[in-house]
Amino acid sequence: MTDTPLDPPAFEVVNPDGKADVLLICDHASSALPPEYGTLGLEPDILRRHIGWDIGAAGVTRRLAEMLDAPAVLSGYSRLLFDCNRQPGNPMATPEVSDGIVVPGNQGLDEEEISKRQALYFEPYHSAVEHQLNAFAERNVIPALISMHSFTPIMDGFERPWHAGMLTNKDVRLVSGMLDALQAHPGIVADHNVPYSGDDPSGYTVHVHGEKRGVPCVAVEIRQDLIDTHHAAQTWAGLMAGAVQETLKTARPFSLQPITDWRGALRE
Repeated sequence: MTDTPLDPPAFEVVNPDGKADVLLICDHASSALPPEYGTLGLEPDILRRHIGWDIGAAGVTRRLAEMLDAPAVLSGYSRLLFDCNRQPGNPMATPEVSDGIVVPGNQGLDEEEISKRQALYFEPYHSAVEHQLNAFAERNVIPALISMHSFTPIMDGFERPWHAGMLTNKDVRLVSGMLDALQAHPGIVADHNVPYSGDDPSGYTVHVHGEKRGVPCVAVEIRQDLIDTHHAAQTWAGLMAGAVQETLKTARPFSLQPITDWRGALRE
């Protein structure tokens, strides 16, 4: 394994000295792949679809960090290389097939290759998230952990009617306030645990950095066609900033409430 710095790096920290009691994270911020992997055998346009990253999520995260004056940690590489929101050991961390598309560069990976990818692209990102959370702890601050994602408008022929979803497992301290704030805007369709569920056993980041640690946490899903331009991302960042600020007014003060059986929500 080389000690040469990655370009781009495995993670990016935006506004590290932000003053808000919020940490934003984005597990699927990039569709980049290291040169040695080429395109994993896929056509370049496929990598720019949902299979490669969460379209629009990084743009919303960056603008939200600015609006809230909050730190944010964004992943640096495509989820196809090693998914930062999958537990190590889960086959979907390095999927051979994703969204029905065969990924040639992920076929038959041996343990050495999987471990290499985990060390280079997964662990540095999660260490950066942990570092930011530790910085809050050193100041005796319990932050709200908000994980930003996006979802496709159509899945398996089903047109998803929601504009946004708030995903939770057992920690629900943020969800009601954020949903109430979004639903107060006429025309916005938002709901709890759609289009996915926060208790999905394949998830990782919010379970580990949020529930295990005991900080209030939520995963936010925004429909991709609503945030796939600069202007659209700016608009939704504004909506989310208002929702977060309104929620913090009523939900704080927070206490640490670790979910002691958090691994029950994960596949062993």
